[in-house]
Amino acid sequence: MADSNIISKIWNLANVLRDDGVGYGDYLEQITYLLFLKMADELNKPPYNKGLKFPRLKDAKGKEIATAEICDWETLSSKRGAELETFYSRLLRTLSTEKGMLGQIFTKSQNKIQDPSKLLRVIDMIDREEWNLMGADIKGKIYEGLLEKNAEDTKSGAGQYFTPRALIQTIVACVQPQPMKTIADPACGTGGFFLAAYDWITENHALNREEKEFLKNSTFHGNEIVANTRRMCLMNLYLHNIGEIEGEPFISPNDSLISDDGKRYDYVLANPPFGRKSSMTITNEKGEVVKEDLSYNRQDFWETTSNKQLNFLQHIKTQLKINGEAAVVLPDNVLFEGGAGEEVRKQLMKTAELHTILRLPTGIFYRPGVKANVLFFKNKPASKDAWTKEIWFYDYRTNVHHTLKQKPMTTENLKEFVKLYNSENIYKRKETWSEDNPDGRWRKYSYEEILERDKTSLDIFWLRDKSLTDLENLPDPDILAADIIENLESGLGSFKEIMETIDGE
Repeated sequence: MADSNIISKIWNLANVLRDDGVGYGDYLEQITYLLFLKMADELNKPPYNKGLKFPRLKDAKGKEIATAEICDWETLSSKRGAELETFYSRLLRTLSTEKGMLGQIFTKSQNKIQDPSKLLRVIDMIDREEWNLMGADIKGKIYEGLLEKNAEDTKSGAGQYFTPRALIQTIVACVQPQPMKTIADPACGTGGFFLAAYDWITENHALNREEKEFLKNSTFHGNEIVANTRRMCLMNLYLHNIGEIEGEPFISPNDSLISDDGKRYDYVLANPPFGRKSSMTITNEKGEVVKEDLSYNRQDFWETTSNKQLNFLQHIKTQLKINGEAAVVLPDNVLFEGGAGEEVRKQLMKTAELHTILRLPTGIFYRPGVKANVLFFKNKPASKDAWTKEIWFYDYRTNVHHTLKQKPMTTENLKEFVKLYNSENIYKRKETWSEDNPDGRWRKYSYEEILERDKTSLDIFWLRDKSLTDLENLPDPDILAADIIENLESGLGSFKEIMETIDGE
């Protein structure tokens, strides 16, 4: 079947199931389970003959039933009607108790397609294809398309795990990861940074056999605490030819902030989850369900705080090897917040070389009203002098208007930034801002200038907002309306955080 036809079939079936109340997230889950089983079945046949082992059905106590059927694709695809639904549900429950990649894919798995005839249609569609013979580009395109469609479903909340691919590709184009180097993401979501780094390395280097093997099985290391998101990440990577179906998963289910595991990486590329507070839900002595602020008391952290973003920034600094590089998407509060925020900024500039900040526009994330930046820095050895000498800012926010559907941000929009970033030599850069060109978006500030700012704030902007002065050239009404909605929703989100904090005290 032609590539376009299989993509069309998968999308059409997604829409049919959606009409029956099966959302894109649930459909994506089931596609993940079934694709994994089908591809494993293909690998057990010529010319692969992998000999992958699947368990027999287990009883209620988790013990394998010796006379029971095997939990594999061949058995599943032979079932029909109510028997299919029953066997599929028991298969998912059995596989969720396995170890390695198998157990990670099927963790907390449930059948969300209750109509056996619809489930059979999905199985038959997958069964007709030879997935291991299909190119990684087309398999990846199918799955990434489903992930993005799921992110667009605002009710599911999946958007917080999906970073705009144009932004990720721009970040990777600046960092330019090299072969035989390790790449980490402590909150990896569906694996977007890993895929972009993989593509960059394969497209810009002629890899030998050792480098290909390292890229496939040893380059990427991540954490994702949400089971469903982790499963999608593992499948997304595998469909892009990263990892082995019988290998150990390299996406940990552990909270990366809990402790320093001692591992160090050449690159850390990340967009930590939205929300300023780290918290946990508990039941108190009165039987009431309440949220408590969660602070991570770690010796390697400069500050103990419940601010999730500051904790991730400190953790990422710890994760880097000496001279390792990081690019991290962080909200505005990290740039200006006092107290712990000010101390973290000072220590980061002192112990690492914070050299670039990209200010992002609103309207590019699936969570409305997010104002974010990308911080680029290099880890450095201990020194009595601060490593940061100057910080370059690229303001791609002021007078920039994007929406997710009508006017999405593309890599073309950030092409100037990539050029000015000058990856080949970041110490040979030229400002586009000057007194003669006050609209230049690329400007540097010295370390001394930043120290003199109130709270050592990195929340710096210098461009004139034209919408405040040039009433004849306002953005289109739909963009203005989108901006107003985003600002309102952002404000409501901030009030909600304040109320949760008050209620928790």
